[in-house]
Amino acid sequence: MAKPLMCDPSLFERDLSGATYVVTGANSGIGWVTARQLAAQGARVVLGCRRMDQAQAAIATIHEAHPDADLVAYRLDLGDLDSVRSFASDVLGACPRIDGLVNNAGIMNTPRGTTAQGFESQFGVNHLGHFLLTDLLLDRLKDSAPARIVCLSSCYHDQAMGRDGDIHLDDPNYETRPYDGWEAYAQSKLANLLHAKGLAARLEGTGVTAVSVHPGWVRTNLIRHSMPVWIQDWIVAPLMRRRGLIEPWEGTQTTLHALLDPSVPEHNGAFYSQTGIYRDKAAAKGGWPLRSPNPRAHDAALVDQLWDLSERLVGGAGAASA
Repeated sequence: MAKPLMCDPSLFERDLSGATYVVTGANSGIGWVTARQLAAQGARVVLGCRRMDQAQAAIATIHEAHPDADLVAYRLDLGDLDSVRSFASDVLGACPRIDGLVNNAGIMNTPRGTTAQGFESQFGVNHLGHFLLTDLLLDRLKDSAPARIVCLSSCYHDQAMGRDGDIHLDDPNYETRPYDGWEAYAQSKLANLLHAKGLAARLEGTGVTAVSVHPGWVRTNLIRHSMPVWIQDWIVAPLMRRRGLIEPWEGTQTTLHALLDPSVPEHNGAFYSQTGIYRDKAAAKGGWPLRSPNPRAHDAALVDQLWDLSERLVGGAGAASA
């Protein structure tokens, strides 16, 4: 297996004082590591977390190493659009500028379920919640330009355990077809990639760059619906490291590169990939950026169709198309 891609160390020497970043799902895993690194470099970091006790514990842990770190948490449940709107209001009220939005939070291979508004859980949390959040924060991002939006996708947008990634525009919420957890995950992760492409097209000339990333096969709690986390950490991990399992610090490298590297605006809308599992074996070593092997990732009509569907489902907030 190829070695994980790592950021240019000089990026971590940049002084980010005065900058503000919003990171969803920042109470654990690569979201927490991303928040920790940005705060260590002097940025103000807003954590969007569903469980506030865990968010405060995550902030306390960062403060142990960086006592002066500027961190604040607001409650965010991406499975409830009312919570998304409330979180966006909190952020806009507290942050005169937003230099970067990291749409990091997500769920994977969950049992059949629905969000508060009745959307299939993975499509609703991974894509629609972030779609609305991005829309609500977009004017502030434009006013703060140059700014960046990073949408966390996955190599499983290509194929997830044998299921091809596609957007079922006629039935995105599995109302008329049998539910498959891995297929639904692939759909949601392809939606993240296409969301970044749609943003890039609509934000041309604004100074806001939008990209999607695959963070790698990272040892996090995301696995909890596929196997107990303790099995991953104590039994599977020692064996799977030889096949590409990486630690959260390695998993956040692609996000941090997408946020901080000066070359990224030259590739607006691109997909940045850590090492991964793809139908095209040549893509397994990753790439910053990487052309996705999934033909649907390059379907311009699908980008617009998904955008229109998403606007309709979340209520058409509209800022991104203004």
